[in-house]
Amino acid sequence: MTDARNLTPDDRASLAGEFVLGLLDGEEQELARSLLVTDGAFRLEVARWSGRLSPLLDEVDEVRPPEPLWGRISERISEPLRPSAEIHQLRRKVTVWRGVSGAAMAMAASLALFLVIQPRTVAPPAPAPVREQPAAPLVAKIGTEDAPMAMVATWDSANRRLMVAAAAATPAGPEHSHELWVIPTDGTPRSLGIMPDQPTKRMAIGEPVARQIHEGATLAVSLEPRGGSTTGLPTGPVIASGKLESA
Repeated sequence: MTDARNLTPDDRASLAGEFVLGLLDGEEQELARSLLVTDGAFRLEVARWSGRLSPLLDEVDEVRPPEPLWGRISERISEPLRPSAEIHQLRRKVTVWRGVSGAAMAMAASLALFLVIQPRTVAPPAPAPVREQPAAPLVAKIGTEDAPMAMVATWDSANRRLMVAAAAATPAGPEHSHELWVIPTDGTPRSLGIMPDQPTKRMAIGEPVARQIHEGATLAVSLEPRGGSTTGLPTGPVIASGKLESA
């Protein structure tokens, strides 16, 4: 008898399937029956195969025997059997039909086993979504002809944050403020806010204005009345400017 310890997982699955289909005999059948008693995992595999194959029974139509047949069977059982040519002929027919039925059942079982265990086409896994790389920060050197890098502005488009670092504090005086502007390619300035007296300023930019901050746009600082321009456009002189470029 085949040693159950030498069975691979595929062998055990095939053995369980053939046992459910009634295709085993001899040592393999004895092995399957032994595993049913001693091996819980094998019993589970047999239960799985039974569940897979049981729907096939629904496709077989029920056939009821003719009503007179039961009466004839009852009469034959009640009568003593006598050896005769008819009985021998009947036995030969039964033997033939058993062989035909057995062959048909074997073919049906093989077909069912093929349908269940044939490899199924598995759809390839969906490609992982491509994550967009964050855009490189933009940098503008804001200055004048005499001081070409008086300030450095860094634009983080992913977080919509602008950081401006000045070489030194540049107070505008008690009556004025320094206001920062972005001038996109359409040439219309948009205010980014008032520059503080501190050397470094971090500014969170709203979505409408953030769309105007892109490579090639100009950042400019103008001198405005205290609190900033009241017209939405620069009213005082532009004291420093610079274009945004990829870092």
